[in-house]
Amino acid sequence: MARTPARARILAYLRSLAGQVFVLQLIVVLLLVVAGVVALLLQAERDSKEEARRRSLAVAETFASSPGIVEALRSPDPTAVLQPRAEEARELSDVDFVVVTDTAGIRYTHPLPDRIGKKFVGDIEEPLAGRPVTETIEGTIGPLVQAVVPVNDSDGQVVGLVSAGVTIEKVTGAVDRQLPILLGGTAAALVLATGGAALASRRLRRQTHGLGPAEMTRMYEHHDAVLHSVREGVLIVGGDGRLLLANDEARRLLELPDRLEGRPVTGLGLAPRLAELLASGREATDEVVESGDRLLAVNNRLTARKGGPPGSVATLRDSTELRALSERADVARRRLRLLYDASTSIGTTLDVTRTAEELARVSVPRFADFVTVDLAEPVLRGEEPHVGHDPRMLRTAVAGIRDDHPLFPLGERIVYEPSTPQGWGLHSGRPALEPVLSEALGWQTQHPERAARVLDYGIHSLITVPLRARGVLLGVVNFWRSEAPEPFEEDDLSLAEELGTRAAVCVDNARRFTREHNMAVTLQHSLLPRRFPAQDALELAFRYLPAQAGVGGDWFDVIPLPGARVALVVGDVVGHGLHAAATMGRLRTAVHNFSTLDLPPDELLGHLDELVGGIDQDESPLGGEAAITGATCLYAIYDPTTGRCSMARAGHLLPVVVLPDGEVRFADVPGGPPLGVGGVPFETAEVLLPEGSMLVLYTDGLVESRDRDIDTGLTLLTEVLREEAGQPPERICGAVLEALLPARPSDDIALLAARTQLWDADRIADWDVPADPAAVAVVRAEVSRQLARWGLEEVAFTTELILSELITNAIRYTSGPSHVRLLRGRSLICEVSDTSSTSAHMRYAATTDEGGRGLFLVAQFAERWGTRYTLTGKVIWAEQPLPPRGP
Repeated sequence: MARTPARARILAYLRSLAGQVFVLQLIVVLLLVVAGVVALLLQAERDSKEEARRRSLAVAETFASSPGIVEALRSPDPTAVLQPRAEEARELSDVDFVVVTDTAGIRYTHPLPDRIGKKFVGDIEEPLAGRPVTETIEGTIGPLVQAVVPVNDSDGQVVGLVSAGVTIEKVTGAVDRQLPILLGGTAAALVLATGGAALASRRLRRQTHGLGPAEMTRMYEHHDAVLHSVREGVLIVGGDGRLLLANDEARRLLELPDRLEGRPVTGLGLAPRLAELLASGREATDEVVESGDRLLAVNNRLTARKGGPPGSVATLRDSTELRALSERADVARRRLRLLYDASTSIGTTLDVTRTAEELARVSVPRFADFVTVDLAEPVLRGEEPHVGHDPRMLRTAVAGIRDDHPLFPLGERIVYEPSTPQGWGLHSGRPALEPVLSEALGWQTQHPERAARVLDYGIHSLITVPLRARGVLLGVVNFWRSEAPEPFEEDDLSLAEELGTRAAVCVDNARRFTREHNMAVTLQHSLLPRRFPAQDALELAFRYLPAQAGVGGDWFDVIPLPGARVALVVGDVVGHGLHAAATMGRLRTAVHNFSTLDLPPDELLGHLDELVGGIDQDESPLGGEAAITGATCLYAIYDPTTGRCSMARAGHLLPVVVLPDGEVRFADVPGGPPLGVGGVPFETAEVLLPEGSMLVLYTDGLVESRDRDIDTGLTLLTEVLREEAGQPPERICGAVLEALLPARPSDDIALLAARTQLWDADRIADWDVPADPAAVAVVRAEVSRQLARWGLEEVAFTTELILSELITNAIRYTSGPSHVRLLRGRSLICEVSDTSSTSAHMRYAATTDEGGRGLFLVAQFAERWGTRYTLTGKVIWAEQPLPPRGP
């Protein structure tokens, strides 16, 4: 019997891949619908039981807690009161029964009156203990869920029980009424799923053109044959970066072995750039990639863009003829990269020599095999050269691929003749190219022997570029080629000129900085002490190092004071350059001037603070000068007769004290604000220093740098001083600098080490003088005897005259006793102290005046004299030179 056309179409459809998928989808949907219905029924049954439990428990608890229940249970006839209320509650709550019992379980109420007074069926143990209970039982009216709850009086005692129950059938009935809706929804879902499967099957049929599996296999074989016969490489890469397919042409172009499918493309040994392109999944159009000795034009397209699987398809075409063009582009890229590197690596410092070295290093070996830089000697000193009049050059930098080159060595002085390429370039200001050195006769005639060694070494090509900036010729840079066989070309000349132009600007900037730096250093050294003044209180040593990046404002000083005392000063002006150095000189001069007033450290810093504040106001930005913006200072006075050192500081670091036993500690000196801040008084601290103690003063440049914080530097300083305890100041300074000096100091460093000396008692003589004019003669006699013991009889008359005048003034113009002290040091010092703070003044007496000549005589016979004030009064002192000793 022949098949009908409709039946034939159905069978053809079922044989196709789309039909088979449709049948499979229907089966899966049916199974899912059946499983869903079963799950919903089971869920409905469970929900019915849970609803019965909730309803029965809620009704029982509500009835048990309603008003009057306890009184009804305790009434003579509980049934008469509770039965109507229980039935009313049952009907309102739609439960099957509401039963009230006593504590023994005897019913007071029941929907069936004949069961009142009988035993309640259910668990009453838990409710009697005060805990509600819910249970499922098989009652006389069928399976039901009942809840039993206690009835508590006001004291919390259980006086009865209330039970409410509902049959499961009553709750399930509501679910059964919803079952048609559920089944209707299930049928609708089945219809929709079938329709969706039909649509998907239809779409799949269009995609596969109604082909069956066998037909699709045959089509795949045809496509595979075509894929491997084309003369263009094809690579298919999956979304996970693994190779899915490579045709024969791709294997030939990339020299791939067989059976590579499934491996990551990054592990196939491909060129890195090609492997990165294939693994990245990015699209590319005719992107040229080098693979071995071939240049491949690669096109890469994503397969997921039009609904296909994730991955990409790449096609490869051999484009080796583009190699020459690519090489030229690569040369241009390397030259641009060289220029970029030169702009970032040349001129990193303001040092002329280092800038020349950076030019040489950046050019080797990417542009030349050897590079030499020759600068005019004035450039290295910071001066502006006149190359046209004086062509002498100094070889400043040499860099090359080897160190045994025959070129002029570093530091060689060279005079280029006009016939040489360098000489011609220096006079004309233009670069010169010598592609073949063996043919450059002018270059060979200046130094024939050296030229022969250069050619024998293999150096065959040269470019020389004058270093010119702001119209000034600074020197010349030479690019030599030896390893590369090809000579320099015109394109190379333009690159060399660009390198030379950039380097010349950096060299000129460094030259001008060197000039300013040298000027600042010269100014700074002229303002600092060159040697220590003569004194008998301290053994001294110092180190001063200016910053390499710019001169700062650090300074130190040693100032002899009356009474054999010595003042030590260390300070630091914030900033660098000429302004900082000049400000430092002004502050140092001010400290010298204030020290002549013999002020205590705190008062001296107070005057200095006012001076700095005035300088800041005078040097406002409108005046064209920058304000100081900060200065620190430490001022210390050491007295060798007592061993006491009084110190005050304005924003400066604490001094370090090294005791004779090796203990190292920071002196406890109260910190004051930096100079110029004003408004806060300074404080003086007094420290007793045993003989042989070391006092170390320094600036922050010693202990702080870019790669070391100040706490680390202070710790290292104390460790060095502890190791070198007992050594002379000169050795301590050297050890401290060796341990703490940075490679390139960014700030000035001032270091002052002072070992204390304590005067012996036989160098000091003192007497108390009562306020009696007759005591003058007694003291004068004692002084004469003391001078005789010292062997100073030659100055006895002058000393007696000076002391007589000073003691007489003290007795006449003050009240209370006075004190006389003689000190024998480098000079003879006479001191008379009293309790008056009135300053003594010298005046010229008239011929008719009976007095007024005392201080005039003192000034005539003494080398120096003056007054200093103490906490209890004042001291008038006078110094006399000691007579020369005989041979």
